[in-house]
Amino acid sequence: MPALVTLTGRLVRLEPLALNHVPGLAVAGQQDREAYAFTPVPHGVDEAADYVSQAVAAQAAGTGLAFAIVSTADHRVLGSTRYTHFDYWQGPMLWPLPHGLPSGDPLLATPDAAEIGNSWLSTAAQGTGINLESKLLLLSHAFEQWRVRRIALRVDMRNTRSRMAIERLGATSDGVRRAHSRGLDGEIRSTAFYSILEDEWPAVRATIERELAARPLLNA
Repeated sequence: MPALVTLTGRLVRLEPLALNHVPGLAVAGQQDREAYAFTPVPHGVDEAADYVSQAVAAQAAGTGLAFAIVSTADHRVLGSTRYTHFDYWQGPMLWPLPHGLPSGDPLLATPDAAEIGNSWLSTAAQGTGINLESKLLLLSHAFEQWRVRRIALRVDMRNTRSRMAIERLGATSDGVRRAHSRGLDGEIRSTAFYSILEDEWPAVRATIERELAARPLLNA
């Protein structure tokens, strides 16, 4: 299963989510709550503690790897993001396929495909390049260290802002699953799925780096 790792960029540092991030998450999530209509964001210290506990349990089970998004300028917690839905294709062919379970020693396994999701930022950090650099760090690690073949992303169809952000990265639409699940507001949501493949990664990386280079150095 993927090992804990800290990923550092110009604007942000992605640290494995832990209990010491609870106070910062609570502060980051208490800003404009209307901005979080489609993404689970903890509200208050108790919800932040539960959020972290669930993420740590997923890491222990090998089903997720969550990060705190931390400003390199002042070390404030700005939000969270994670890898999830790991898939392993090594080893003998088995049926039914053991999705999410590596063959051999799980401590040495790295995924062949994964998803990036559950991403959110404090409203003050949105639109600053923080999300772009976070995605660059996650995608770089997945494609260049794990050597994954595919990274998937998904979003509520109603979340126009997030869909546009994913599309600007150069991700390819895999279609929409209609009436896919229940949304945070209790309504039945359709979900847009996207993916980036291994051979598409260099072009996607160039797109992200070009957008980041065009932005001023921020201290958000």
